[in-house]
Amino acid sequence: MRLDEFNAATPAQAAEVVRACADVERWVQQVVAGRPYGDVDGLVAAAETLADPWTEQEIDAALARHPRIGERPSGGGAAAQLSRLEQARVGDVDAQVQDRIAAGNRAYEERFGHVFLVRAAGRSPEEILHLLQERLGNTAEQERRHAAANLREIAALRLRGLVGA
Repeated sequence: MRLDEFNAATPAQAAEVVRACADVERWVQQVVAGRPYGDVDGLVAAAETLADPWTEQEIDAALARHPRIGERPSGGGAAAQLSRLEQARVGDVDAQVQDRIAAGNRAYEERFGHVFLVRAAGRSPEEILHLLQERLGNTAEQERRHAAANLREIAALRLRGLVGA
């Protein structure tokens, strides 16, 4: 979708695009209400500003909808399709790295109570594994900040990709 199409879309159509980036209802509605945007950079900047900070409940809701790193999301919705594209490289590794990522995911979820979230796009599986292992040493407060920052980064990249096409 081009920016002019996004700007001209009905609120429901525009919200569908934004929701695929991060399913945080207040944020979706505020991004949509800010139309029209003069350029994609302005749209993404507004979206980033509106997402910082997200409330604890909004972070929980967004995290609950993200698949584990290394697992293929189910479903045919836009968010699932975007996750599959972002994680495409993670599935193309040897079994040992996949097993270590899966074990790290389990340890992370036991420690922090939610999925490990990192921007996978542009990162190698080995880099993701390193970040996962590194972040397991964080405090809950540090990790919450990392998770929220990664949610915002993923949402901004997705929005740029969807509206900048």
